[in-house]
Amino acid sequence: MPGALSGAHEPRTKRGRMYTLYGYKGSGSAAVEAALQRIAVPYKTIKAASWDPQSAVQELTRVNPLAQVPTLVLPDGTVLTESAAILIHLGLAHPESGLLPMSPSERAVAIRGLVFIAANLYSAISVTDFPERWLAEPTEAACRNLKDGSRERLHLHWATFADTFKGSPFLTGRELGALDLLAAVVSKWSGARQFLEKERPVFHELLLRIDADPQVKTLFARYWPA
Repeated sequence: MPGALSGAHEPRTKRGRMYTLYGYKGSGSAAVEAALQRIAVPYKTIKAASWDPQSAVQELTRVNPLAQVPTLVLPDGTVLTESAAILIHLGLAHPESGLLPMSPSERAVAIRGLVFIAANLYSAISVTDFPERWLAEPTEAACRNLKDGSRERLHLHWATFADTFKGSPFLTGRELGALDLLAAVVSKWSGARQFLEKERPVFHELLLRIDADPQVKTLFARYWPA
């Protein structure tokens, strides 16, 4: 269903094409939609998720066989998956947006951070959320043990992330960028915010600054209603 997430759309481009974002409330598509808003391009959203059979999951599967969100279809029909890859592409395609820093060295740090989140944090969350997928014999005890272990590993990786990326006032400096958006979204899952508030309070305050950005705040309120 187009518009199930955003509710309102930008006008169509002259060629009648726009970005199409497959996503779902509470998912990583929030970071991608926030990026699309910052680069001010026309886009539509389609509510789809593998865990909601009433959503456009069959359409999503035709575009992305793994049925993962976010999935972004570019105006020319090219399909992009994986949050970090999508954000890197949008930042490179729209350098004026500030999603990625202009300085090559600072941009390298931002890209490193985006891939760090994808490789170390997202991967641990997938195990935490669906431990049965990673076990040959998914007994209740085995699932609980794997879930607890992956959550502990996830929090360890968050501590490493907080110690490594120390930009101010945002992760890559003065402008809120793609790394901020993805960190703010992914840290909402698996108890990361509670862990960071206790163990890395300075970094937790940085996340709150990202949340407080007016555009981000409005978007997050739709993805995570009170």
